[in-house]
Amino acid sequence: MKKYWVAIGGLLSVVLVIAAIKALQIMNLIGMSESMVMPPTVISAMSVQQQQWEQTLNTVGTLEAEQGVVVTADSPGRVTEILFTAGAEVQAGDVLIRQDVSSELAQLRAAEASAALAKTQLDRTHALLVKKVSSKSEFDIADARYKEAVAQADNIRTAIAKKTVKAPFAGRLGIRLINVGSDLGRGGAIVSLQAVDPIYVNFSLPQRELSKLALDYSVRIESDAVPGKDFTGVISAINPEIDPVTRSVRVQASLANTDHTLLPGMYAKVTVVLPEAEPVLVVPVTAVSFATFGDSVFVVVEEESEDGADKKLVARQQFVRLGHTRGDYVAIEAGVVLGDNVVSTGVFKLRNGAEVVVNNEAQPTFSLHPNPEDS
Repeated sequence: MKKYWVAIGGLLSVVLVIAAIKALQIMNLIGMSESMVMPPTVISAMSVQQQQWEQTLNTVGTLEAEQGVVVTADSPGRVTEILFTAGAEVQAGDVLIRQDVSSELAQLRAAEASAALAKTQLDRTHALLVKKVSSKSEFDIADARYKEAVAQADNIRTAIAKKTVKAPFAGRLGIRLINVGSDLGRGGAIVSLQAVDPIYVNFSLPQRELSKLALDYSVRIESDAVPGKDFTGVISAINPEIDPVTRSVRVQASLANTDHTLLPGMYAKVTVVLPEAEPVLVVPVTAVSFATFGDSVFVVVEEESEDGADKKLVARQQFVRLGHTRGDYVAIEAGVVLGDNVVSTGVFKLRNGAEVVVNNEAQPTFSLHPNPEDS
């Protein structure tokens, strides 16, 4: 029994010794943590800049041909000849189709014969009038019959001419809507004809922007149908009335389209460039810490160390009001002043008051017009 208690006592002594050692280690770690100082965070920084940004009005619009129409038949008739190719370029006056005119030609021969007979009767009556054998009234009747016959022949010639359909203006043809032998009624569609150089873009802007607009202001157009390319034009017309439903004004701009890459009906992003540039304070987008409770940047300031022996750099969080974003930069409307040194990269590693070390060797290049490339 005595040996049993001796064993228990020895075991308790070992446990107490181990517990004492561990307690001493924990106390040492706590003391070290209290005296430990976090190393400075390495960041990149740059000064708040002032840049001259062009003022723009952004909206969307629809492209429209300078002249566009679906060519139709003036008179009913059967198509006997098609003289155009779908998608071809044509000039004003080019013949597109011809319709059957056999009936009209027969009527024209009859009308011309009637006109010739009326002319003979008119000449005979005039000769008798000169000899005072015929009366003036008989001459007037013969003259009227002759003019009526001539008018009848001219009317038939006009009907024949209308059955030769011509392009009303120069442009590009669309898909053919008829075939040889098709019976066209009056107004029957033949083919679409569009003049697309220059081309118009129609768009709307809120009425509050009306005072900023003027003719000949520059306009930039982007379309996802032609990715990576901008088209430039000028404002050519401003509607003289405001839409009472949307309270917006319709504007039209004209732009060159020599290669015909833009087509009527396309959707386009429209940027109206105002003539006066606007001075703005800017920082890189990477300098902004975005949050639901407010956007902020970290301003690098110099402070004295705790012992007062030297100075150190710390990052102070500053809430800001953001403006427009352009390229790699964002405008700051309030919260910083020109010349403030802000953290440009490494924001996600910082907390308010953290000590920092500035190293700009690996800082990326920021641009208003970045051109990213796929690697």
